[in-house]
Amino acid sequence: MLVPFRVLLPKWVYDKAENQQEIHNKALEYMQRYPHYTVTNIKNGFAICERIELKK
Repeated sequence: MLVPFRVLLPKWVYDKAENQQEIHNKALEYMQRYPHYTVTNIKNGFAICERIELKK
């Protein structure tokens, strides 16, 4: 079983977002900075992620 990683989302993800879909889209935009994580859920200001193993 994989251990989920929690990445704290910045305040701008939630600023001016009118609905959950906009929050989700902004969170995915932010998470592009972390190419080795894939987002599974967004909860309580955190992106819940799984780590992707990069090939060497």
